Amino acid sequence: MMCEVMPTISEDTALNQRGSQSSSSDPDSHFEQLMVNMLDERDRLLDTLRETQESLGLAQQHLQDVIYDRDSLQRQLTSALPQKTPEVCWCWWLEQDFVR
Repeated sequence: MMCEVMPTISEDTALNQRGSQSSSSDPDSHFEQLMVNMLDERDRLLDTLRETQESLGLAQQHLQDVIYDRDSLQRQLTSALPQKTPEVCWCWWLEQDFVR
C-alpha cells in the first residue's frame, strides 16, 4: 500500500492566501488556520491508519486460512502416499547384493 505524503505547511503560503482575503494579517487567525490544517491532517492520517489496520487484519486472517489449508493438504498427502520403512530399504539392498 502506498502512503501519501502531504507537503509541509508553509506559513508564508498561509499568510499570502489570507493576505488576499483581508488587508490585515492577524496572528491569531493565522495560528487558528494552522491548527485547523493540523487537525484535518491528523484526521486524514487516523483514517488511513484505520484502513491499514483493517487491511492488515484481513491479510493475517487470510494467512491463517492458507496455513490451515496447507497443513490439511500435507496431512492428506502424507496419509495417501505409501510409507517406506528403513527395513524395506535394507532388505532391498541385501537382495541386490546377493544377486550380483
